Amino acid sequence: MIALLIQALGRPLLRLRYRIHREGKEPSPSKGGGGILFLATHPSLVDPFLLMSELRPRFAPLLVAGRDHAAPAPLRWLGRLMGARSLPDPAGYPPNGGDRCREALHAELMSLSRSLVLGRNLILFPGGRLARQKTEDLSDNSVVETLLRQAPGTRVVLVRLHGLWGSRFSAASGRRPALGLELLKSFVYLAANLGFFMPRREVRLSLEEVPDLPLDEGRQALNQALETRLNEGATPRTFVPYLVWKDHAPRTLPEPPRPRVEGNPRTVPPQVREAVRRHLQAVTGRTDIQETQALVKDLNLDAMDLRELELWIQRAYGYSCSDPAALQTVADLQLAATGAAVSLRQGELKAVPHAWFHSRTDLPIHMPEGDTILEVFLKQAKRDPRRVALADQTGGVKTYRDVLTAILVLKPLFENLEGTHVGLMLPASGGASILYLALLFAGKTPVLVNWTAGSRSMGYGLDLLDVKHVITVSTLINRLDAQGVDLSAVKPRLLLLDEVGKTIGLATKLKAAFRARFNWTTLLEAKPQETAAVLFTSGSESHPKAVPLTHGNILANIRDAAQALHFREDERVMGCLPPFHAFGLTTTTILPLLLGLRVVYHPNPTEGRMLARIIEAYHATLLVGTPTFLGGILRQAEDRHLESLRIVVSGAEKCPEPIYATLAKRWPKTTVLEGYGITECSPVVSVNREEDPRMGSIGKPLLSVEWAIVDMEKGRRVEPGQPGMLLVRGPSVFSGYLNADVDSPFETFEGRQWYRTGDLVYQDRGVLVFSGRLKRFVKLGGEMVSLPAIEEALSRRFQAEDETEPLLAVESSVEELNPDLILFSVAGIARDEANAVIRAAGLSSLHNIRVVRKIDQIPTLGTGKTDYRALKALLAEANT
Repeated sequence: MIALLIQALGRPLLRLRYRIHREGKEPSPSKGGGGILFLATHPSLVDPFLLMSELRPRFAPLLVAGRDHAAPAPLRWLGRLMGARSLPDPAGYPPNGGDRCREALHAELMSLSRSLVLGRNLILFPGGRLARQKTEDLSDNSVVETLLRQAPGTRVVLVRLHGLWGSRFSAASGRRPALGLELLKSFVYLAANLGFFMPRREVRLSLEEVPDLPLDEGRQALNQALETRLNEGATPRTFVPYLVWKDHAPRTLPEPPRPRVEGNPRTVPPQVREAVRRHLQAVTGRTDIQETQALVKDLNLDAMDLRELELWIQRAYGYSCSDPAALQTVADLQLAATGAAVSLRQGELKAVPHAWFHSRTDLPIHMPEGDTILEVFLKQAKRDPRRVALADQTGGVKTYRDVLTAILVLKPLFENLEGTHVGLMLPASGGASILYLALLFAGKTPVLVNWTAGSRSMGYGLDLLDVKHVITVSTLINRLDAQGVDLSAVKPRLLLLDEVGKTIGLATKLKAAFRARFNWTTLLEAKPQETAAVLFTSGSESHPKAVPLTHGNILANIRDAAQALHFREDERVMGCLPPFHAFGLTTTTILPLLLGLRVVYHPNPTEGRMLARIIEAYHATLLVGTPTFLGGILRQAEDRHLESLRIVVSGAEKCPEPIYATLAKRWPKTTVLEGYGITECSPVVSVNREEDPRMGSIGKPLLSVEWAIVDMEKGRRVEPGQPGMLLVRGPSVFSGYLNADVDSPFETFEGRQWYRTGDLVYQDRGVLVFSGRLKRFVKLGGEMVSLPAIEEALSRRFQAEDETEPLLAVESSVEELNPDLILFSVAGIARDEANAVIRAAGLSSLHNIRVVRKIDQIPTLGTGKTDYRALKALLAEANT
């Protein structure tokens, strides 16, 4: 009765928008024999209702819902009301319940086969999911073969729905439509057109009985035959106007790109590649798993297998694939385990709340006075607590009042933690910013934990500061565990915030919300530690050193940066750098909150495609990143993605010329401001100015930074244009390492104490130009040979533009006298070929490579920089 009611109401409504034409010779209903299996194309969400309204009067078919697990709840609910039968989904079973799910599927298919044998007709969408192209892909379908083998004599009728591709209920826009929203819009358009005058979409419904299917040739041959015949005459993406008085003529639109996983398989960590390979071996029973193999064609996986793989990736690595149709090869699956599959064009971003764009912007950008980060933050929040402060796709948009509420909830919890130093291990996110402030308000010193540094380095730093607790979330821990990251030094100290959050009652949250609105007394009375953060040097050259930065250090650096960069009232910052990196902590975690800039976060800086889409969605105007991460964004962005960017700030390593060239060609309105910084200097030392950017330079030192370029052998300043060691001093420079056994980084020069950067620079027409780290120079034949210069020459020749990870690195052997220059290469570059490139670049024969070593992957740090300490370790192992 309910199905009849839906049909009675749905058919007239459908006819108000769709003009349906029946084509082809209609088969006769089954009489006394087996049933008919209708196999239909699935271009839109209205297909089930349209087909049932057209076929029910004569054939009374039973609708079988396929594996489109992304179907919205209203659609599934309506399907059940219409008596539809759903095939089992592995998501409804425990992680190890694959066998149970297959048993349930087998039982359901047996039941459907019996229905066919008894003469019941079925409608099935063999593609299993809403079409992503105008044509159907049936390659992984195994249901049709099973039904036909279990119900011999079943008649097969192909149902082609032409004309629906491109409607608002299709995925032709590149994303899955939201059924409820689109239905609401449709009713609005119906009302605007007075119902009967709404422009009609021409739909052709053709039925074709096919008696000659190659069932005996196997599943792939059967699917190929069905796919070829179902896709005959497929219509292009067509837009049909919605208003009778506007845009009268339908028009053809461009087809969306095929879904695919973004990324370079070389970037997948070896342990992840191996874990995926082992899992596929267990699933398929095969040992010859290769990255280039197709999951369906080569490994013979079906829809259930692919769904289980998708769920395994989600459960093991924390990433949900936005469009499983993109998982075509073993390499795609490995990339999906690193989050690449959430960077698909079809992946839906959550809608950006209205408040993000219409937050109050009439307040001038300036940093209030104050001696601590907390004092400045509270003064900035007081200016307008309703103003948007930060956002991300997980937590949504947060105002200053929301941030204050969260701090008031967390502060008492953190005050009870043992010790003055508390670890914080989180990627770039709104939550990381809030937790950092909450620790300061609780009187703790945040210790930023870098999980990419390795277990030994993490354990060393935590033991050095006697850290008892490290705050993080279980999703990050699960993901790192699944990727094979060694967390043994951290796990005994973990405090999982999502678990702690379950113990916080509603009364506590309501009380915090009330106090955030009316009474901040406890926050105003907070007495923070003198040290605002402890970070660790990258360890690219030696053991990581503990760097304490005071409130005064960081505040001085932020004031200088604001004076140099001239932020605007409507600035929107894109933040992706992890807070364990000084560049990320200061510029995208603390600076926006203290200056009143809106910042949107994404946790993975290597997901270039997703970052580009977030920049577009949030209309970001300022992007801060390292060249490695910036290059990934530029390579994977479409032109429209970065149109809102006004400034790109590059730091942490030399910005290569291709980044300048790409931005100048594709986004000429965007200015690149390259800078230079050091963790010990909070971190920015110099940066180019918007009014006078100089490509290849690191700009002018910040206002409060005193500097000197010194010839260390002669103990005096060098002449302008000559390279020398950069010495700096000022309020943003730290006071010394916390490691008791580390040599002092300070140098007495001209009667005053300076911080020795270890970097060589020279002055060129009023700006500084970076020459390289002193430790990256080798003395050969009495001449200082620059290893970065060799790398740059070789990279221009061997590093392709679409590569997001380094393919080569140059290091010297451990001998102090006349060391060998060693080229580490992923591509297996020949020594003679490398030296020919070096000579062509104008470098002397002293720069020639003496040894070439081929390795699977160039080791990198969390910032994307090459991990030279790991390369030196490889050399040391080779010599033992």
